[in-house]
Order: sequence, then structure tokens, then C-alpha cells
Amino acid sequence: MSVLAIDAGTTGVTALVVSQEGTIAAKGYQEFAQHFPHPGWVEHSPEEIWQATLEATRACLKAYEQTGGPDLRALGITNQRETVLLWDRETLGSPRRAIVWQDRRTADICTRLREAGHEDRVAELTGLRLDPYFSGTKLVWIAENEPNTWALVDDGRYAIGTVDSYLVARMTRGTWHVTDVSNASRTLLFDLERGEWSDELCDLFGVPRDALPEVVPSWGDGSTMGTTDPRTFLGLELPIAGIAGDQQSALFGQTCFDVGDSKCTYGTGSFILTNTGSEVVRSDAGLLSTAAWKSPDGELTYAVEGAIFVTGAAVQWLRDGLQIVGSAAETEAIASTVPDSQGVVFVPALTGLGAPHWDPHARGLIVGITRGTTRGHVVRATLEAIAFEVRDVVETLPSRAALTSLTVDGGASANDLLCRMQADQLGVPVERPQIVETTALGAAFLAGLGTGVWTSFDDLRETWRLDQRFEPTGSRKDADAAYARWTDAVERSKGWAGL
Repeated sequence: MSVLAIDAGTTGVTALVVSQEGTIAAKGYQEFAQHFPHPGWVEHSPEEIWQATLEATRACLKAYEQTGGPDLRALGITNQRETVLLWDRETLGSPRRAIVWQDRRTADICTRLREAGHEDRVAELTGLRLDPYFSGTKLVWIAENEPNTWALVDDGRYAIGTVDSYLVARMTRGTWHVTDVSNASRTLLFDLERGEWSDELCDLFGVPRDALPEVVPSWGDGSTMGTTDPRTFLGLELPIAGIAGDQQSALFGQTCFDVGDSKCTYGTGSFILTNTGSEVVRSDAGLLSTAAWKSPDGELTYAVEGAIFVTGAAVQWLRDGLQIVGSAAETEAIASTVPDSQGVVFVPALTGLGAPHWDPHARGLIVGITRGTTRGHVVRATLEAIAFEVRDVVETLPSRAALTSLTVDGGASANDLLCRMQADQLGVPVERPQIVETTALGAAFLAGLGTGVWTSFDDLRETWRLDQRFEPTGSRKDADAAYARWTDAVERSKGWAGL
């Protein structure tokens, strides 16, 4: 038995077939375009996301056919969170591009709501902050700036959803409009402790509740999420049996099922999550409280999260913006051409700062440049910045004192130099599993758990395999000194866009 998993990320879509043994039997990937119509704005075309999903799945299925593997049992979906889309319930066409989680256009709306005294109540209900990162203020912006479009939301013609909801609608030809708790909990519209949409928050943000998807458990037998329509989805008729936002899916894929289990995913951004069980743990240090997943019997599991906006995206900027690397895979070799960054420090606040600083007006900063600075120093400083950003968050975790190692995943975790830097900065070992695409793996686990491919969390734990353990080897004094320079540079980057 095997499961198909779709990971609709920020820069592309990955499709995997995962075997019952927890191995990847086949893979497909398709990148899609990033649109930057104004400074600080980031948009995606819903149609381009859908076409990338089809292309990635088509490539994956072609590769899987050559293996002669067993029939697919179910489909799991994971996705970039907070990104918000509108679509016509009848035609499934979208009237505008999606506003992406990285988009900062709603900073003034957040300030307005904060000055009106709403921040504490929003945080109490949602576990989140009033920040452009989340979906709610993006919807306010559409309502205020595109009233003709919003009128069709109010009339019930246009549906609202995150990427998972949109993909389910496309796969089922519009017959299902659903999301799971992990995605819903990132919208600023969801009551975290009650586990449902909040009428109070919908009123505050002016969002009609009927336009939102039904919130369903994160896994099941397919009866709560729909079945793919073969006329739309490459001839496949599969139960959609698992849905989770990408970071919660990675937590699941890393089998972090016990309270205190933590993981770090290096993707476009980096995200550190700790399982807090049935308790909503509130942080006063810049961390978020979030839903991790909901079981079919209604049991909610929560997490605390540190969300870093730009890590892998900084490497993408080196490639596409500065054009000093040809691919992310080259960064380890280029950074290794120099023994250190020679005093160069990079703060990749390219879309503001997330946890634990939360400054939408911060901007990217490279300091310490001299005539002797080479691309090797800049690339090495970029990898160091990722390690520093993760340390920033880990130092604020409630479980920091008990942290004896950190499990990592995501594309950049394949970079041995980064993993060594991370271990040195944290002072604890970094463990990398054999499968680092745990976001998609988590979606497969959810769908397989709902359809009998796996029957328990213990079954899933047995599939986890260690690839490499990176021990701290550098001087603690040197690591702390480098981190101190970093924190000084971070302070200099804050508020830059508001000057």
C-alpha cells in the first residue's frame, strides 16, 4: 500500500509516493512564478499553483509506474500557510492573485487595529499576533481596495480559503470546501481553544463566515474531505484523507507526537515547533500558539511555534537577485572556500522580521563588507544568518533548558555545513533524518493513518531513520561572540522601511 502526498509550498509543488515502509517510491516537482507587483508585496497565481500541482503529480506518477509499486490508497495535502485565495464557486476561476504569507502590504492595517485596542483580544483568541503574516488582514485589504471583488464574497459567489482549500476544490470540481485546524488556526479568524471559526473575529475583520471553509479533522477515511474527480485530477479517484499546514505536517512527519518534541524545518522560511499536547501554551517571548492537528475523534493537539520569514528565500535571493550562486546546492561548497565570514554579517529581513522580533518594517542588512570581501564570505554569512535566526527562536522556547538535540528537515538541512553551524550555535547535537522532505511525508502519514496504511503513531515512529548526527565542535566563546554581532546587526535593521 502506498500514499500520494502533495506539498504545495511557497516556490513550487512537490508530489511524493510514500510506501508503507515510509520510503519515497517516486517524486515529482514543479516550480511556479513569484510575483512582486510592488515593494513588500508577494503574490502567486492560483492557476499557476494548480498547474504546478498537476505537473508535479504527473511526473511523480510516471516515475511510480516504472517501479511497479502497489496501487495508491489515498491522497494527503500539505501547503504553505496563511496565503489567502479567492475563487468562483462555480467556475473555480480566481478573480485575483493569492496574497502570500510573506506579503507585508497590510502593516498599516495591523497598526490601525493595534491602535484601536484589538491586539490583546486577537492574541487571546487566536494565539497569534496582529502581523501582516496572517490571513485576516489580507482579506481586510482586499475588501478595502477591491470592493467590486469583495462584493462577490459577500454575495456568496466567491469562496475564501488557504492553499489546501483551493486544491481540494480544484481536485473535487468544487464539490468540497474544507480546511483543517492547522490551516484555520493561522488566519486570525479561528478560536484556538474552541477549535472553530470565531464570529467575533469574523466581525472584527469583516469576513462573512459563510465564505470560509468547513474545518475538519486533519485525517480521516476521506468522508470529510472528499474524493478526487478523475476528470480533473489526472484520472485519479482517491480519497483525500489528510490535510495539514506545512509546518504542522513536518512536525507530524518527524513523528513529534509527545509533549516537548521539537523540530526545525528549513524551507523558504524556517519554523521551529514544539508539541504542547492538549494545552495551549502562551508565550511572552514572541512565539505563537497554534493548532498542530485534530484527530478524527475530536482531540486537538497544540504547539508553540517560532516563525522565521526568510532563510531559504535568502539563498534564493543570492541565486536570482544577486546572481552569485547558480543553485542552493552550491552554497556549501562556495561557503567552504573561506574559513569564516571575515566579519560580514547578513540580516535577511527581506520581508521584515518574524519571531521573536516581529517587525514588519525591518529590512535586509549586510554589514562588515571590505575590499577583501568575496562571494564566499557573503554566502557563508547567509548560512550563518540562518543558524543565528534559528538560535534566536530556540532561546525563547519553553522547553529550551530540556532541549538535548534538535531534529531538522527541509531542503537546506541537506547542507552539512549549515547543520554544523546550527549545532555550534545551539550547543546541542542536530539530527537529520534520512528523509528530509518531512513536510510531504507528514501529509502522507496523515492520509495513510486515516485509511489503514498505518494503524497507530507507533507504526509511524518505526519508519523514522537517522541519517546523520552533527555534534557541536566549535568554541562556545566564538559562537556566542558571533551571535552577539548578529543581534547587534538585527537591531540596526529594525524599522528601516519606516525611516
